[in-house]
Amino acid sequence: MSRATPIPNIFVAAGVLLLLSCSVILFVVVEASDGFPVVPFEEGYTQLFGDDNLVIHRDGNSVHLTLDERSGSGFVSHDLYLHGFFGASIKLPADYTAGVVVAFYMSNGDMYEKNHDEIDFEFLGNIRGKDWRIQTNTCGNGSTGTGREERYGLWFDPAEDFHRYSILWTESHIIFYVDGVPVRVVNRREEMGGDFPSKPMSVYVTIWDGSDWATSGGKYRVNYKYAPFVAEFSNLVLHGCTVDPMEQQLSMNCGDIDVSSKSMPAAAELVEADIDNHNIIISPRQRTQMESFRKKHMTYSYCYDRTRYKVPPPECSISPGEEYHLRKSDPVTFGGNKRRHARRGGRRHRSRTRSPTY
Repeated sequence: MSRATPIPNIFVAAGVLLLLSCSVILFVVVEASDGFPVVPFEEGYTQLFGDDNLVIHRDGNSVHLTLDERSGSGFVSHDLYLHGFFGASIKLPADYTAGVVVAFYMSNGDMYEKNHDEIDFEFLGNIRGKDWRIQTNTCGNGSTGTGREERYGLWFDPAEDFHRYSILWTESHIIFYVDGVPVRVVNRREEMGGDFPSKPMSVYVTIWDGSDWATSGGKYRVNYKYAPFVAEFSNLVLHGCTVDPMEQQLSMNCGDIDVSSKSMPAAAELVEADIDNHNIIISPRQRTQMESFRKKHMTYSYCYDRTRYKVPPPECSISPGEEYHLRKSDPVTFGGNKRRHARRGGRRHRSRTRSPTY
């Protein structure tokens, strides 16, 4: 992207994307189900790989992705986006899913091989009787050497029904949502330099074989006796400023997004967007939900990993409650205590083909 091209600040609050001046404070509505028009598959996406392992439902809004002995499968958005709100309803495969990885993420790795950006939701399968895990991660300017992974359990079975997973990406914040609950907020800090995603990205959805790392560090691999593994996607939302891949300029439709009160559901929450201070403040209720989720369900955060970082990276905001919970669950990783025996394996900082080992 040309540095000479001014890029306006775009703030989305999980329901409305706003093209704003930088001198006002607005109250923006948030709806747990996103509240955006659904983008039919043929209008917003194209198949990435997998041949007939990708099946479009007759309604044009639902897609099945399959992993079997032959291949995984995936699709990618037609357009590049610079900031916005992106979501999908996802139902994951059931039964034995060790080694299976389902990903809903943003990336520009095809354009910037050595300095790409990413914002990731990854769903990590498990052996029978064990729950799926969800992993989030971000990287900017190829900063995969600084792993920013977090991992969580969920309060529901993601293979029983559809659940909503969404990403809000602005110039200064990234928020991950599960069923409308914010589970992670990444704040841009000056000390991060180029590590915050800042270049236009496409939206990707994939299912693939991650046997080498996804389940217990590769101990449990994909067992194709249980194939096919089918992930279902519906109600796909692409709500952001598109960027011309050749000109690297924002499209003209960025100022035409409806922000009228009619488009805002009455049952929604309020989120305060303080544009002047480049800050998005989630509502008190959402803050409480997020804190509760993280204390109960977060099983890993790089911010507390004392075996990787003696000093937390600059964007980390340490919560005593989270720190206590994680240290109690794993005093070696999160307390900095020395292990009495050699560790099996080691962490591998992730890229699209290389993910951390847990």
